Amino acid sequence: MNKATRKTIIAGNWKMNKTPAEATELITAIAPLVKDADCEVIACVPYVDLYPALEAAKGTNIQIGAENCHWAKSGAFTAEISADMLASMGLKYVIIGHSERRQYFGETDKTVRDRVRAALDAGLTVILCVGEYLEQREQDVTAEVVRMQTKIALMGVSAEEMSRIVIAYEPVWAIGTGLTATAEQADEVCGIIRECIAELYTNEVAEATTIQYGGSMNDANADELLSKVNVDGGLIGGASLVAEKFAAIVKAASK
Repeated sequence: MNKATRKTIIAGNWKMNKTPAEATELITAIAPLVKDADCEVIACVPYVDLYPALEAAKGTNIQIGAENCHWAKSGAFTAEISADMLASMGLKYVIIGHSERRQYFGETDKTVRDRVRAALDAGLTVILCVGEYLEQREQDVTAEVVRMQTKIALMGVSAEEMSRIVIAYEPVWAIGTGLTATAEQADEVCGIIRECIAELYTNEVAEATTIQYGGSMNDANADELLSKVNVDGGLIGGASLVAEKFAAIVKAASK
C-alpha cells in the first residue's frame, strides 16, 4: 500500500449470496467491527440486496456497490440493470468485468469497455477486474493479458475520469479455488498494471490509481499481500460473507 498517494480500498464481492434479510444482518454485524477503519470499506451485493444493504449501512462508513451493470441506458435487455438505475439508488460503486462474468456469461473486453463507459457516464466509480487464466500464466503471457484487458477497458476514459477507476487484479486461477498468488506475484502484476496506466496517462495518474488484489485474499494472508507497495486493497469474495473475517482484512488494510 502507498496511502500517501492513493486510497486503500477493501471491497466485498458477495456474488450470488445472501437474501435481503441476511444482507441486513451481515451489514449490521460488519459495521461496528470496521467503524474505525483507515481505508475505504465497500460491500458489493446482489441487486435484490441493494436497498436493504443501503438502509443497513446508513450512518456507517460502509459504502454499498453493485456487482455489474449494462452498457445501455434502457431497452430490451431482459433481466439487466442500467448504470443510471444504480446511480438513482445512491450507489457509488459497481464491479465490472469480473472473471465469472467473462467466463460464464460471455463478457468480452469490448462489452467490459462499454459497461465501464456507461458506469462513468452515470457518475459511478468502477471496480474494473482484469486477470489471467492458469494456462496463460503457465505460458508466461500474464503481462500481455492484463495489459490488453486494461488498455481495452480504458479506451475513451480520460485522465480526469481515472479518479473514478479502481482496478482489481484477479488471477482467475485463484478465484474460489483456495489458491492465492504469492505476495510477490500479486505485487508484480499490480505493478505491471500501474506501468500500463502510466503509459496510457501519466506517472501521476498511475500513482494515484488504486489497484486491488482479488484472488482469494482472506484474513490469514491479507497482512502479507497488503504489505506490498503496489497492492492497494482487496476485492474479497468468500471472506466478505463472514463479518469477523472481512473485518480482519479491513484491519490489515488500516495499518
